[in-house]
Amino acid sequence: MPNFLENMFAQLQRNPARVVLREIHGDQFHNVTAAQLLSQIQQARESLRRHNLQPNDRCAILASNSIRWIAIDLALMAENLIVVPLYSRQAPAELVAVMQDCRPSLLIVGDQSSGDAVAQAWSAGDSTAPQQVLFDELLAPTTTRAETLPLTPPDPRSDTDLVAIVYTSGTSGEPKGVCLHTANVSFMLARTTERLDQLMRGSPSPDSVFHYLPLNFAASWIATLSFLTRESVVSLSTDLNKLADEIRVAAPHYFLNVPTLLERVRRGVDDAIAKRPGPIRWLYAKARDAAQRQQTQTAKPFDRFWLVLGRKLIFSKIRERFGSNLRALICGSAPLAPETQKFFQMLGVPVLQVYGLTETTGICTMDDPHGTVDTGHVGPTINGIEMKIGENEEILVRGPNVFPGYWNREEETAKVLHDGWFHTGDQGEKNAHNHWRIIGRVKNLIILNSGHKIPPEPIEDQLARLLPAAQQVVLVGNGRGYLCTLVTGPVESAAVQVALDAVNSELPHYRQIRNFVLLRDTFTPDSGLLTAMGKLRRSAINARFAREIEVMYARPFAKS
Repeated sequence: MPNFLENMFAQLQRNPARVVLREIHGDQFHNVTAAQLLSQIQQARESLRRHNLQPNDRCAILASNSIRWIAIDLALMAENLIVVPLYSRQAPAELVAVMQDCRPSLLIVGDQSSGDAVAQAWSAGDSTAPQQVLFDELLAPTTTRAETLPLTPPDPRSDTDLVAIVYTSGTSGEPKGVCLHTANVSFMLARTTERLDQLMRGSPSPDSVFHYLPLNFAASWIATLSFLTRESVVSLSTDLNKLADEIRVAAPHYFLNVPTLLERVRRGVDDAIAKRPGPIRWLYAKARDAAQRQQTQTAKPFDRFWLVLGRKLIFSKIRERFGSNLRALICGSAPLAPETQKFFQMLGVPVLQVYGLTETTGICTMDDPHGTVDTGHVGPTINGIEMKIGENEEILVRGPNVFPGYWNREEETAKVLHDGWFHTGDQGEKNAHNHWRIIGRVKNLIILNSGHKIPPEPIEDQLARLLPAAQQVVLVGNGRGYLCTLVTGPVESAAVQVALDAVNSELPHYRQIRNFVLLRDTFTPDSGLLTAMGKLRRSAINARFAREIEVMYARPFAKS
């Protein structure tokens, strides 16, 4: 049976004149056909052979998203080399730590400044620093006409050959290299294309896809390989500061998102509506309330009228921001606030949630595009994968998507792989539709000195919904007698207290939050308090704000 790379090359060769990749530059596209992409891949392969690399050597890529990044990635895999994708916005010292872990033979960089920054961060005189080569050098023609190079099929590879080492973001420690082999990727691409086939059912045209997530992340990388395995036209973002404009230009059928972007869109609409004339604000509120009642099956007699009017005069204008072709938004990497998912449902835009980890080669679950979508859930398990609940409500996964282990970390691997089951560290539950909901992280459990174990995420989510101006809400209290919380952003103390009173009224005494502290500076990846994907680094937050936490616990509180 052909592996994923052989299938992809066959797909590209099937219709060589078809545009497969586009970079968006302002309102213009830089297009590449299947034949041109194959030519770039072949050119990179010819150049790689001059570097005396051996099969299964590691090669790192450090650059922002581009067509050339994809061509080089595919060339490395076609040469039976192991790809180590790196995050272009990560600090040079952190990049060096990753490379010192996996020891790549070659570092391929998009620009000289990135390579220089890494070289400066590497210890002086350290002979283990990898050889560097620029994209320009790797893709420079070796003949007068690069397109005349004969195309060669990918080198043979077995199911157990490593394809990539993808480093996790490390929410609770240093990043670990997740090893993914041929069988992992081949299986996953078959499953993702199956779901995309469902989404695009009945479409007479190729998929139009917008893609902005960094290619070094497993979900983004797998998504890109999925698009290329299908008949798709993929529009790559080149300026994250102009996403709204780029989405309109791309007019996609679907695209992959993280919750941050969707929640930013919702807040932006609310802010924009608040500045509109009174009649617009009034109609928006009436239509929004009608939509909310419809979603909870508590509709009133005139709700249908307000919804039709709202969709015609307001919601359709908001939806136009995503172009005229949009079928769905796909969202993963972190929990999406139910209010945000309902907001897009109100606009007539389905949000399909997915759940997965780097260790599961991307996704384990995904909403069925034509089935029941349960707000706050991440859909059913995809075909061929098993999921169950273990101790402390931990999700366990088994299937061909589960990674073989961490690079050079046997002890860490042994901690998470038992009898074929991968222990995800995530807590979850299933509903009557067999749709999964992620409720927290096992390692994030707060254990009070009373012995009560409390997952912080559900309570944090409740508070965040009541405090829309807050940027982060973080519960603390491990080893203490009660919970307190840190709140960042432009929030007033009175508003926090009102939110706490509302949340506490529904909680047992040991889950109630007794005190809080406001932090005006929000957490960012640059501060070391968030991962690159925006997840909380809880141990770092507790250490950074140890003094504020101590002061908070020293203050008296009113017992409920």
